[in-house]
Amino acid sequence: MVMVDLHCHLLPGIDDGSKNMDISLRLAREATENGVTHALLTPHHMNGRYVNHKQDVIRRTQEFQEQIKAHNILLTVFPGQEVRINGQLLDALDKDDILFADTAWKYMMLEFPDDDVPNYTSRMIFDIQQRGITPVIVHQERNTKIMAEPDQIYQLLEKGCLSQITASSYVGTFGKKVENFSHQLIEAGQGYVFASDAHDLPGRKYEMRQAFDKLRHEFGQELADQYQQNARAIINGENVPINDLQPIKKKKKYFWLF
Repeated sequence: MVMVDLHCHLLPGIDDGSKNMDISLRLAREATENGVTHALLTPHHMNGRYVNHKQDVIRRTQEFQEQIKAHNILLTVFPGQEVRINGQLLDALDKDDILFADTAWKYMMLEFPDDDVPNYTSRMIFDIQQRGITPVIVHQERNTKIMAEPDQIYQLLEKGCLSQITASSYVGTFGKKVENFSHQLIEAGQGYVFASDAHDLPGRKYEMRQAFDKLRHEFGQELADQYQQNARAIINGENVPINDLQPIKKKKKYFWLF
């Protein structure tokens, strides 16, 4: 069965992910042990620290695929980027320096800063969508601004964006608060796919199998199948069914007077 991982940092030595080829190959093998058959390699691009140009990523992905094959690992990899939202993004698109999740240039894996949703986000999203591109917002469950103001992601999804939840977030690797928020997002229809966001060993490993097991237990087989189908649709450039969104209700605080 085909399982697609749309977000991982397996390319060695080019961002904060895998440090060397040995770790990359171990992660690739771990991916297959988690049931992953195809992986989109998404090094950070334009995030203020790392710049990984399109042609460099394509070349490195081809080299990595050769190593994967030489080590008899049954994983197919594709070149991609985790693109940080920034003021130069539209210019980078014009210069053909952006990689998409699919060859039809339909889906972009878009990252926000860890603690913010920039005030120009809505305008930037509109400009991106005007070019026929659908942003897939990555790991929104770990963004502290979105955690504090869930309506931020709800409004973007209403505008037609998609979203990716990190498997490790849902199984509790980033703590109980992130785990609970991941559950809330899924329950509200504000998640579309799981991805590993695997970086390194042992701390940022593959936990896709655990996440799908938990999803089946908490929400049923149908939703687990839909998440996998959505990932396949994105990497194939096909349409993804739009979720029935529900706003996340913030718990009321009660103050007792004595």
